[in-house]
Amino acid sequence: MMKKAKTSPYLKHPTQPIQIDRDRSVAGLLTKMETSSFQARNLAGAHNVWLNMLDDNTTIILGLSGALIPAGMRRIIAWLIRNRYVDVVVSTGANLFHDVHETLGRLHYLGSPTLDATELQTMSIGRMYDTLISEEEFKEADEWLCSFINTLESQRPYSSREFLHLLGHELSEIANEDGILTSAFKARVPVFCSGIVESMLARGIAASRIDRKSPFMFDVIQDVVEMAHILAGSVNTGVIYFGAGTPPNFVQQAHSTASVINSRMRTHKYSVQVFTESPHMSSAHLQQVDERDNWNKTPKDMRNVTVFCDPTIVMPILVTGLSQSATKQIKQRRKPTFTHGRDLVTHFA
Repeated sequence: MMKKAKTSPYLKHPTQPIQIDRDRSVAGLLTKMETSSFQARNLAGAHNVWLNMLDDNTTIILGLSGALIPAGMRRIIAWLIRNRYVDVVVSTGANLFHDVHETLGRLHYLGSPTLDATELQTMSIGRMYDTLISEEEFKEADEWLCSFINTLESQRPYSSREFLHLLGHELSEIANEDGILTSAFKARVPVFCSGIVESMLARGIAASRIDRKSPFMFDVIQDVVEMAHILAGSVNTGVIYFGAGTPPNFVQQAHSTASVINSRMRTHKYSVQVFTESPHMSSAHLQQVDERDNWNKTPKDMRNVTVFCDPTIVMPILVTGLSQSATKQIKQRRKPTFTHGRDLVTHFA
């Protein structure tokens, strides 16, 4: 007879093989993945951390990096904003430009990473890995942005948040379907873009200055101030980052600034990060979950989790699961409200 092994504090929770059964919901699958391992368990953990945020009077900040809109994530992000699964959005300018492009009725097209770049260039077609765009349609978006800029006051600078709120209002007048900016405008959710001058959004704005001598300017420090006030006034804060890059950096700097307003500022109570970079190569500054502190933890015990996976795989699965599991939390959650103007005024329940 086999001798019984000595009990160990580390050997309490065995993994459970995932079983196929009649529960076909995505939320049900994520529950089964809680007792698996590697990125499957991390994905289940991300689901539970997000549920905990919704249930805990938490201001939830969504960070968006990478080519999420060309990859087909626009409707999912708009749904998150519209239904207030998030309270604040921090995005790269590239994602917002692609959002404007699709809101104007333009499209992205299926392609292949093996297509000849020279041939595509002669046809004025751009390629992002396996996705194609019309350069002529991009120029039309530039011209539309240029015209929009000329409707704004030129005697003062704008924060990216104020500019994007006004842009969302303008787009909502013509949109056939809501995207990021139009959903954010209607839900009164602030959108920040700290790297706006590095993106294609800046091209139309620069063209307005070149062609029409528009003196339009941004006040990027106002963005930091407004985000700092949001963080400093929150009971709890949580971050959800799809991709690395400038959004996590911006939130981190604003968090440091918030300590000037509230000296008792704490770190984020919750964090979910989904990205493919190796931790030592990532520009994100979110502290990774330390495995020494993670032994014997099931996803329900987690407050911080990193999923090392392509965000375009994780986002549809995770958000679909939440749509099935978080109905109660969404109905009952206490969330901040915002009054948009030259300055952002934040109200906490």
